Amino acid sequence: MTSAPPPDPATHNVQKTRTGLSRIWHAGAYSVQGLRAGWDETAFRQEVLASLVLLPLAFWLGSNWVEIALLAGSVWLVMVVELLNTGIEAAIDRIGPEWHPLSKRAKDMGSAAVLMALLLCAAIWGTAVFQKAFQS
Repeated sequence: MTSAPPPDPATHNVQKTRTGLSRIWHAGAYSVQGLRAGWDETAFRQEVLASLVLLPLAFWLGSNWVEIALLAGSVWLVMVVELLNTGIEAAIDRIGPEWHPLSKRAKDMGSAAVLMALLLCAAIWGTAVFQKAFQS
């Protein structure tokens, strides 16, 4: 029985062959690269800068760990969805610059996901501010 030839390095994903700490280390490095790539996006930068104010404010506004987690988590969710939307847009743009209805649909759905995350965040924060302002 003969073994299969080794995979072509040009087409093989080396990360798939890593295990243990090496895989975790490299995955972490790829995540940092993703955050750096996200920083190049204006919307992500704006959301990160807003989080620098909102995350500490969550500890003042929330009266228990659940409220703090909801406030902070909604801010983090917006940034996560923004990164996913940016990834979708990059993948679609890699396919080609020409307009296609499926490409538009994918980008529109990613944008809608960001909008929904922002609306959820605004609703959570608005409710918390209202409760804090009018609490008797």
